[in-house]
Amino acid sequence: MATEHVPSLKTQKYDRQLRLWAATGQTALENAKICLLNATSTGCEILKNLVLPGIGSVTVVDHTIVNETDIRTNFFLEPSNIGMSKAKATATLLKELNEDASVSFENKSASDLIHTQPEFFDVFSMVIATNLMEQDILALGDICHRTEKTLITVQSKGLAGLFRIQSPEHTIVETHPENMLDLRLGCPFQELEDYVDTIELDALDQTDHGHIPFIVVLLKYIHAWKQEHDGQMPSTYSERNEFKKLVKSGMRTPDEENFEEAVANVWRLSSTTTVEPSVRKILDDPEAQKLNSNSDSFWIITRAVKDFVDNEGAGQLPLAGKLPDMKSDTTNYIDLQNVYRKKALADLDSVKERVKSLLQEYNIPLDNIPESVIEVYCKNAATIKVIRYRTLREEYVSSPCTNSIVNWLKSDENIIFYILFRAAEKFANKHKRYPGAAGGSNEEEVGLLTEQAVELLKDLGVTDAPSSLLQSDFIKKCIKNYVRFSDQEMANMAALMGGLVSQEAIKLITRQYVPINNTCVFNGIASTSNVYNL
Repeated sequence: MATEHVPSLKTQKYDRQLRLWAATGQTALENAKICLLNATSTGCEILKNLVLPGIGSVTVVDHTIVNETDIRTNFFLEPSNIGMSKAKATATLLKELNEDASVSFENKSASDLIHTQPEFFDVFSMVIATNLMEQDILALGDICHRTEKTLITVQSKGLAGLFRIQSPEHTIVETHPENMLDLRLGCPFQELEDYVDTIELDALDQTDHGHIPFIVVLLKYIHAWKQEHDGQMPSTYSERNEFKKLVKSGMRTPDEENFEEAVANVWRLSSTTTVEPSVRKILDDPEAQKLNSNSDSFWIITRAVKDFVDNEGAGQLPLAGKLPDMKSDTTNYIDLQNVYRKKALADLDSVKERVKSLLQEYNIPLDNIPESVIEVYCKNAATIKVIRYRTLREEYVSSPCTNSIVNWLKSDENIIFYILFRAAEKFANKHKRYPGAAGGSNEEEVGLLTEQAVELLKDLGVTDAPSSLLQSDFIKKCIKNYVRFSDQEMANMAALMGGLVSQEAIKLITRQYVPINNTCVFNGIASTSNVYNL
């Protein structure tokens, strides 16, 4: 009697997320070491969403003491914590969420660590900084850039939130696109055409005719079409409609689902290449062309795939080999599946050999790139991504995106929150407090913050009437709202920002799905968000 396989307790505990990023993603998460600078409400919400799925370790850095204001906005603090170390209090409650995660704390000033102990950050794989002052953010950005670690800076005040990612070159193989299937209908490989030739639709009885996979149906009819049209595919709208009528004419009954599926998938015939421009750009990237003994495995496999495409691949990427569900009987489906699998395995073997040759050429141990890694790459070759983030120093000092910001202010008003967060830093440097933090007349504070926003636009290189860019009713409303919340976080915004930031952090850690590049603004007034490459 066969024994029933029972999933481990760990698999049962993390079942849902394992379906999202599999064991490889979970392992990456468990190996991550996160540092949170400032135990703000938003910072604690971010950590909550990392501790729950089993992050390896987190360290909370904060030198302040819990006060009554903290209790009102931070769910990870209790009234009994008043007067205690905020870092210790939040770390204690966060630890209770998941015994698998290691949670520690440091009663130290984030600013002091940045400027006097930069080596403190060496042990971490990612730093998340909340509500840091601009000079600290820039210095921390320099540290993380120099040590090649990911930095996420987060600001949340009132009904507005912003976070920004600075990361080393980020390569993604498992992007998880929706409905991405490589069926090669517009450029069928020889083995597929040979299989289709073995099937005679007219010779089949009614039952078998209704169970031929739509892939075979389409290739049969496109062959007939090309014979009548000088070898050309249907290219115009009218030609595609004419071709659909041709396919429908082959239906023996009004409800043959396989033929209906064929008509619904006619659009797949238009793709004659699997190498999209974005993928071609990566294949031709200098990192793939100028390999050395220290090259990342991603670029070594990329070079092998490029060589495959240029040679035995005949201009096409390695076949993924995956088929969708379709109307078919078991025999026909398995036969067709085997055709795709054999081609995919043959392509994979070719790429493996090329990777092996490259490793030998550059004296890299063969086990540096496991075959499973090559297999995952080949299955996802059509959707690979590379993101090269600008540093904070480049954004703030070297080359501000002046024209883009001006255009956004005219057409996409959410960029005002980016301006306000930076203007608030200029305000703090000048007045030794943040807008609205000292009470008093909100009208006066709004005027002072507006002045700093105008000054910031000038600093960014806006010379053509910068003040006029801030005159819309919406922007004025945003400035008033920023001041009205007196430099305080809102619990609901903290929770929302915590979800957004932790989601991007997990993408970066697992190297799955596509993270933003590079700044996200959330407007809590209108409940809208935008991503800007600043």
